[in-house]
Amino acid sequence: MKYITSQEQLRDVFDKTHDVAIRKELTGIDAHSRRFIEKSPFVFIGSQDVKGSADVSPKGDMPGFVKVLDDTTLAVPDRPGNNRLDTWENIIENPAVGLIFLIPGMNETLRINGEARLTNDLELCARMHVKNRPALAVMVVKVRQVYMHCAKAFIRSKLWESETWPERKDMPTLGTILKDQAELSATAEEFDLILDDAYRKTLW
Repeated sequence: MKYITSQEQLRDVFDKTHDVAIRKELTGIDAHSRRFIEKSPFVFIGSQDVKGSADVSPKGDMPGFVKVLDDTTLAVPDRPGNNRLDTWENIIENPAVGLIFLIPGMNETLRINGEARLTNDLELCARMHVKNRPALAVMVVKVRQVYMHCAKAFIRSKLWESETWPERKDMPTLGTILKDQAELSATAEEFDLILDDAYRKTLW
C-alpha cells in the first residue's frame, strides 16, 4: 500500500480549502460559541502524552457544565468515572487539547483547540459543583482556535435519526464485553448489576 507522506502529496489529492473554512476560525469565544457551549451537555476531549500517544475522552453533564471564564478561557469539571485519568495525566505532560462540543439534534458542532492545565483550586472546584459536590479537579483551557464545523458527517451518518439506530439487543451488554475482555470472575449478569448500581448511585 502506498501512503501519503508529505503535505504536498496531501494537497494534490484534495481541492483547495474553501475561503470561508479559513476565515471562520477565531482566536476567542464569541457570542455564538458561548451560546453553543452553554447549550451543550457533551464534549469530546482529545489529548496526547509527551510521547505522542493519543486519547479521546467523552465528558458529559447537564447543559452548561463547561463554563466560559472569559473570552479565551474555558473550565471543564471532572466528574466521577473509572479513575484511569488518561486525559488529566496527558495534559500534565502535554497541554495541547482539542475539544468537540455537541448539542443533541443539532448537526453542526463546535471545535476548540487550546492549551490545558489542571487545578484543584477550592473556589473554582466549588463553583463547578453538582448536587452540592465540588469537582475534584477542573481542566482550564486557554483557547487558541475556535470554529464551527459543518453538518456533513452528521447528515451522512444520520446520527440523530432514531429510525436508523440499531436495536440495542443486537449488541452485547457491557458486562458481557468486559467479562470477555477483562476475564472477570463474576458472570456477565452479575457485572451488569454492579454497573447498573454504579450508574444509579455514583454519577456525581
